Amino acid sequence: MGRRSERLSRPRMLSGDAAGEGDVIQVVSRAFDVLRCFEGHEARLGNLEISNRCGLPRSTVSRLTHTLTRMGQLVYLPRDQKYRIGPSAVAMSTAMMKGAQLRNLIRQRLQDVADQLPGTVGFVIPDRLHLVYLEYGRSANALGLHEVTGSRISMASTAAGHAYTAALEPDVGDALLAEMEREAPESAKVLKPRIENNRRLLKERGYVVACGLWSPHINGVAVPLWSPQYQTFVVVTIGLLAAMYDEARLHKEVAPHMIALAAAVGNLLETAEGDLLPSSVHRKPLPVQAYNNDKVIKSEEVNELEARTRRAGSARGLRARDGRRREGQATA
Repeated sequence: MGRRSERLSRPRMLSGDAAGEGDVIQVVSRAFDVLRCFEGHEARLGNLEISNRCGLPRSTVSRLTHTLTRMGQLVYLPRDQKYRIGPSAVAMSTAMMKGAQLRNLIRQRLQDVADQLPGTVGFVIPDRLHLVYLEYGRSANALGLHEVTGSRISMASTAAGHAYTAALEPDVGDALLAEMEREAPESAKVLKPRIENNRRLLKERGYVVACGLWSPHINGVAVPLWSPQYQTFVVVTIGLLAAMYDEARLHKEVAPHMIALAAAVGNLLETAEGDLLPSSVHRKPLPVQAYNNDKVIKSEEVNELEARTRRAGSARGLRARDGRRREGQATA
């Protein structure tokens, strides 16, 4: 009866349509269009109202609401002959809110470091040849680097990208580099000559530094860690003014803070995989690792959440193909 929503018209279809997957993608997209019609848990809508709201034919809406009801995403109310949000959708939204709680805890940890160092501290995840900021903390007097949540940064020209690629098994990292050479050859020219040194530094010290790559005025330190939630490496990173922090100072003063931050965030991620965060976690200062004759001295101070978790796994403990950590390996 009604016309398809313009949101589903050809110019906005995903790239999978070109591979003959358009019908599958449209079904998923339309199902989410239906769920978006319910603006609150108390909303009650019939097929005609849903059809009018999302611009889909009533027959299509009828099939979708039937399927979503069987999945528990919607509940049918016989007396009203309408639908409302179902238990599965509520459970999903609750899980997402708990995920937000985890990110809030991570943000607090990033800010703890930013309060001690005049830079921008980030928690980033890979997105093909880039990384995306999930959370960040920033010093009040940070200059020259103002990334925010959702910002995309280059994998080839940032400390975070160099740390991520160094954490991958060599064959996985080389395959990524080969893809970069095909799609972004100029970026590959930056990363390729540095990747072996990055791997060595990560193996020996647990972090990677990058000076003047993204900008001649910015130097950075980054530490990769395994995320059970995303089944990939994520990275904690910091950018500082090169005029204030040269490479020697990065190693001596900044790297210990970032290693401690990575351990704290890693503990949060591992805890969230099993027991999705207690409702009350008290913040305490981060344990700062110091170096004595090139040996790491670990502070005993941990917060209540971290005390119940094991140490984050080593960035070098990976399975050869899928990039996951080998069982039983602990942080060096």
